Amino acid sequence: MKRSFRSLFGATTRGKTRLAVFFLVLLAIAAFAVVDPAPVNRALKPLKLHVPERPFRLGLDLQGGTQLIYDADVNRVPLSDRADALSGVRDVIERRVNAFGVAEPIVQTAKTGDTWRVIVELAGITDIQSAIKLIGETPLLEFKEQNTEKPRELTAEEKKGIETTNLEKKNHAEELLKRIKGGEDMAVLAKTESDDSAQIKDKGGDIGFVSKDGVNTPMVEAVEKAKVLPGQLVPTVVDDPYGFSVVKVEEKRTTKQEVHARHLLICYVDAIGCNKPISKDDARKKITELKAKATLQNFEALVKENSTEPGAAERGGDLGYFAKGQMVQQFEDVAFAQKVGTISDIVETPFGFHLIAKLDERPLTEYNLRRIFLKKKLPSDVLPPTDAWKYTGLTGKQLKRAEVQFDQHTNEPLVSLQFNDEGKKLFGEITGRNVGKNVAIFLDGQAISVPRVNEAITGGSAVITGRFDVKEAKLLAQRLNAGALPVPIKLEAQQLIGASLGKASLDRSVTAAEIGFFLVALFMILYYRLPGLLAVVALGLYTLLVLAIFKLWPVTLTLAGIAGVVLSVGMAVDANVLIFERIKEELAAGRALDSAISEGFKRAWSSIRDSNTSSLITAFILIIFTASAVRGFAVTLTIGILVSLFSAINVTRTLLRLVGPWVGTHRWLWGARMNGNKLPVSKL
Repeated sequence: MKRSFRSLFGATTRGKTRLAVFFLVLLAIAAFAVVDPAPVNRALKPLKLHVPERPFRLGLDLQGGTQLIYDADVNRVPLSDRADALSGVRDVIERRVNAFGVAEPIVQTAKTGDTWRVIVELAGITDIQSAIKLIGETPLLEFKEQNTEKPRELTAEEKKGIETTNLEKKNHAEELLKRIKGGEDMAVLAKTESDDSAQIKDKGGDIGFVSKDGVNTPMVEAVEKAKVLPGQLVPTVVDDPYGFSVVKVEEKRTTKQEVHARHLLICYVDAIGCNKPISKDDARKKITELKAKATLQNFEALVKENSTEPGAAERGGDLGYFAKGQMVQQFEDVAFAQKVGTISDIVETPFGFHLIAKLDERPLTEYNLRRIFLKKKLPSDVLPPTDAWKYTGLTGKQLKRAEVQFDQHTNEPLVSLQFNDEGKKLFGEITGRNVGKNVAIFLDGQAISVPRVNEAITGGSAVITGRFDVKEAKLLAQRLNAGALPVPIKLEAQQLIGASLGKASLDRSVTAAEIGFFLVALFMILYYRLPGLLAVVALGLYTLLVLAIFKLWPVTLTLAGIAGVVLSVGMAVDANVLIFERIKEELAAGRALDSAISEGFKRAWSSIRDSNTSSLITAFILIIFTASAVRGFAVTLTIGILVSLFSAINVTRTLLRLVGPWVGTHRWLWGARMNGNKLPVSKL
């Protein structure tokens, strides 16, 4: 048996060629088993062996799926950083959906005017709500510092624009008042002329029963000052801080009591509308201290100095008269129960801790009013809103890892954050310039921790503490590790791409590839004859190997990816063309067949190597620096180039050495231009 093996696969050139062919046959069988395991499994059934079935992984354009379009809120990101922030969003979404088994998501960013968008395509995901949940559950992690910048002043041009607009509004309101006095129906005019809400306009401007409750106070005071009776108009246009109103009294009634009070509010981080970096314990301590020294005489001063309510310094906490139903339940229960001239105990509401000074109470007079409201242009319509916290640039983009730990003193769970090099540097700078101040950690737009910075932290780590249990802490760490978005995104559009469209695209792509392969094969056989036929056999093995790699990797196939495969087929043929032309030149020069084959491959190799290397460099650049759609094309092109090199250099040369001298040495089979019918063949 050893002698038989040596005779077949010995150290001679012919033996080495037979051994190479043997391994190529095994490789072809293995590749075929991966691509189409059904016939192989039937043959292996008596041996009780089984090759697992691996389906091709298809992209959105071939198998259908979900497309989601998000608008990215970049208003708080500096203009120079917005492109990088959107790039971070794209990378995070790709990483997150890959972690959940969605391969090769196509995530692209685009800018239309001032709007930044993120387009997400998820192949094979037909449940849109699951896809939305997959993306939407990604938390937005931000570190912010206190905003000490004062809002800018209005420019002279902006002030003039506001004054001009409001004068036009006032003149229009006076004109409407004249038209109503002249007999026009106020309810009809309200539906077309008023700037009120659609609900009030649909009712002809009827705002129902109101009293002196703050917003409606100017209208009620105008009614009472002019002693307007039901069915009559207020004789002049009512001017309030928000607009101009033409007012008519429909009905009057006296009902329940109303209370006049002041209040002092100390809010804390988790309270509604609180933008102050105060913990709940600190807020309770503060309100307790104020309660101990509060009197009716100094209450207004205490409010102006200490209350966290917006505008408290100007209004002194004066709530005016209010009836039941206008305040939160906890506040009303105390305010209506206490005596006039007293200060309440500490009252806790969703807005924080309150002290209430009751100044007066009286029967409530209400008026059913109809109005046409023309809204004023305010400075807030021109100036951007101010935020108590300022963007620092440190977000989930710089997060390296999050993990659950436990407080050494309280044993409560907390989430430890480790930043990458960029985040480490940013965090050191942020804590360095905020020593003695608070820095807030925001998750999904909510402040979840507002620690006080005692010293600069340069180690690149931070801690999120909160009132959550171990399960919640683990979930938060998992979500942060899956990817935290650098900027918030809002779903604007969604689309389900049907599998029928994908199947049609796939069928057309396969048909195009088959036609292309057939035409290339026909050209190679007609022009190069025997070498062309062997090149087609090598291309057949190339096809099997590429398809097997696509299944084993696995590679997600898209229309662009299939284009990359077809292009690599052309490049494989190009290598064969160079080789065959060199062989023909060597044969024409009088070389023996085996020598011509070796020399032809040797002379063609430098050209093949250089052209394919340049193509590989381009493909690698596309893989590294482009989005998913182009990256898929580059990946399949790279695989195709590498396999085509193997096919052209190894497979074709082996087949030529094996089959050439056996099949025939007639010059017609080789296309050689030389005298004589036969080619000289040296002994191999």
